[in-house]
Amino acid sequence: MQKRCDEMAVHVVRKGENLWGISTLYGIPMQTIAQVNGLTSSTSLVPGLALYIPDKLMPIRYYRIKAGDHIWQLANQFNTSTAAILAANQGISPNRLVIGQIIAIPSAIKMEIATLGFIVPSAIEDILSTLDTLANQLTYLAIVAYSFTEEGFAFNEIEDSDIVTKCNQLNITPLLMIRNYTKGDFSAELAGKVLENPVYRQNLIASIVNLTIQRGFGGVSIDLEFIPPPRRQDFNKFLTDLKRALGNLILHVNVHAKTADIPTNRIIGAYDYKAIGNAADIVAVMSIDYGYPTGPPDPIAPITWMEQVVRYSLTQINPRKLQIALPLYGYDKIASTHSTHALSVLAAQNQAIATGQQIQFDNSAKSPWYRYWKNLEEHVVWFEDVRSYMEKYKLMDVYLLLGTTFWQLSLPAPQNWEYLSQNISVVKNII
Repeated sequence: MQKRCDEMAVHVVRKGENLWGISTLYGIPMQTIAQVNGLTSSTSLVPGLALYIPDKLMPIRYYRIKAGDHIWQLANQFNTSTAAILAANQGISPNRLVIGQIIAIPSAIKMEIATLGFIVPSAIEDILSTLDTLANQLTYLAIVAYSFTEEGFAFNEIEDSDIVTKCNQLNITPLLMIRNYTKGDFSAELAGKVLENPVYRQNLIASIVNLTIQRGFGGVSIDLEFIPPPRRQDFNKFLTDLKRALGNLILHVNVHAKTADIPTNRIIGAYDYKAIGNAADIVAVMSIDYGYPTGPPDPIAPITWMEQVVRYSLTQINPRKLQIALPLYGYDKIASTHSTHALSVLAAQNQAIATGQQIQFDNSAKSPWYRYWKNLEEHVVWFEDVRSYMEKYKLMDVYLLLGTTFWQLSLPAPQNWEYLSQNISVVKNII
């Protein structure tokens, strides 16, 4: 029988199972299951593979019990029944709810979030096709195509006018994404030099605003990384002045994830979450790359760490301004050298199938992984699947966050998009 609640609409393949048998079990055509899960073969499955099974049942919401809550009141709030709530939470006592307990609530009222997808312009026709497919699941699109000179003059590195036009046709708000990116990497020196100089800083503000208006964007997404920690206050002033200059246009700011403020740290030190939250319309915490490239094999975004990041962030930033990041990729690492190859979550899944490797699921991190051998070298692959995405959306629901960002849209992740489409409402034009 199909399971709901925390295992909602998910089938984890057991040894000896095939797609025909799973199709028969759930009464869903094999072609539908294969398409939803991006399967390249209708017969090859491996143990541990998580399959998303589309259904017509109500989505599951997640709620943290607070003082004064009653089951009947929650049933009214979520337009469901007390019986449905009790059935979804075995062992719960309706007369003795535990403050802080998280419960599952079957509800026709979907969670509402604002989403942002990043895209690096390359094969324009492919990007336009992707936008057509994902139009209803994107609030914003950040076009990763802008940098700036040492004197603070912003410029576009890649032509993106067709993408901006497509966004405006599809009711997706396009954002000009600017980075301190030069010669193939982020430059701490470039960010520091411009931010510390009032003239260069003003040049950057003026040129960003001019490009944003001239090229038809709805706002700006800032991604300045490895800012020298002494430039912390300069960065705050830059954002405050930039928002003033943008007026009603959106200021979206990306920041590295942290669980405490360490002002001297070279990666996170320049990010004053409270000041950034006050200046920006939206703050996106990059809750990805816990298992970073060239580091030891680790989950990309373990749920335990993500929750710590969220808890700290909410001490500084209004939850209705806060987005967390979801990775649409995995890392294939050579165990002995940590040499890293990035691949889409779909490619990671299908590589496990192609190599016949059983997929494991780390219950602490809520993340899938597997290992395989090639040329006498052990590879370990951490990635995401529908189970790990469900846990991350649950986090957004419990903490009432604004939503999420996706890095990046050119990486196929069919399970994520199908789950989002079925269970969550993506809002438009929220600012």
